[in-house]
Amino acid sequence: MMGYDFSFAGASFTALPTGALWWPEQGALVVADLHLGKSARMARRGGGLLPPFDAEDTLHRLAQDVGATGAAQTILLGDTFDDDTAAGDVTCTPQWQKLQTMTQLVSICGNHDPAHGAVDLTLAGITLRHQAAPGCPPDISGHFHPKFKLAGRGHAAFLVGRQHLILPAFGTYTGGLDANSPVLTGLVGPGLAILTGRIARAVPYGRIRPAVRGNA
Repeated sequence: MMGYDFSFAGASFTALPTGALWWPEQGALVVADLHLGKSARMARRGGGLLPPFDAEDTLHRLAQDVGATGAAQTILLGDTFDDDTAAGDVTCTPQWQKLQTMTQLVSICGNHDPAHGAVDLTLAGITLRHQAAPGCPPDISGHFHPKFKLAGRGHAAFLVGRQHLILPAFGTYTGGLDANSPVLTGLVGPGLAILTGRIARAVPYGRIRPAVRGNA
C-alpha cells in the first residue's frame, strides 16, 4: 500500500497514499470529508458545473482501500455528504450499497451532514470527531482539508501533533487549507505532515522549512 507507519497517542497507524488512515489494532479504516454529491449540490444551487462523477470515484477509491486493508469497520469523520439531498441520492447507489456489504460504516456528524451519525466516538482512549477540539485531546479529526506545499505543488496531507491528528479530505472534489496557516500550526504544533500521492511520505511540520523524509 506504500503507506507511512507512525504512532499517535500510544497507538500505531498507517497513513495511506489515498488519504485514508488504517488503524490495525481496531481493524478500522478512518476517512474524513468525502463530500459525496458535491457536483450535484453545486448544480442545484446554480454554481459551477463539474463532471458528475465525484461520488462514484470517491466510493470506488474507498472500496479499494477497504479491500486492501480488510477493514472490519470504516469510520467516516463527518462531511460524508455535501448536503442532506446528496445523502438521500448517494445512499441509493450501487457503490454505496456495495461498500456496506464490505465493511461496517460508522458515521460521525460533520457540519455538512448534521442529520447523520454521532458527534464523536472514543476508541482506545482516542476520540474521533469531525473537528479537533482544543483542550480535549487526544483526538483524530478532519474538517480543515489540510494541503501542504512542497516544491511548488500542493499535497493533501495528514497533520500529526502530540495531541491532534488531522486527516486530509478524501473526497474527489475538495479544496484545502494551507497546512502552514496559523489556525493549523497553532492547533497541531510541531509534528509531522504526511503527504499523500503515489506514496505517503513524511516531512517535519511546524518547525523550519522541511526536507523530505524517506518512507518508513
